[in-house]
Amino acid sequence: MNAISVIVPYRYEGMWVFDDPRVGLVREPFVAGIDVMIGKLVANIPMAEKGFRLLFSSTPFPGYTVKLEWRREEYGGNWYYSPQFDMEGWLCPALFNYFPKAPPELYARAEAKVL
Repeated sequence: MNAISVIVPYRYEGMWVFDDPRVGLVREPFVAGIDVMIGKLVANIPMAEKGFRLLFSSTPFPGYTVKLEWRREEYGGNWYYSPQFDMEGWLCPALFNYFPKAPPELYARAEAKVL
């Protein structure tokens, strides 16, 4: 398991989604607040809707720009709170493709995709 993971979210049918063939995910959507957080996180990334890199880890790493704090489990997924955005968002069970259990904290950075 990697210490830092990377996915490339993009907009599809008005939603933020991502593919990760390595774990069998295709157009896996971000919903319930996480989608709104992503919109705020990429507001200054040109053409983010075409795809951007999202690096994430359960431990802080140099250059992370957002921290999420675990709140509770629901419907097999987990709710996280972002102090930066002062809001909660739900991460679905796809989280367990990257972590054996819901981490108490998540750290992330969004950056432009290299073309």
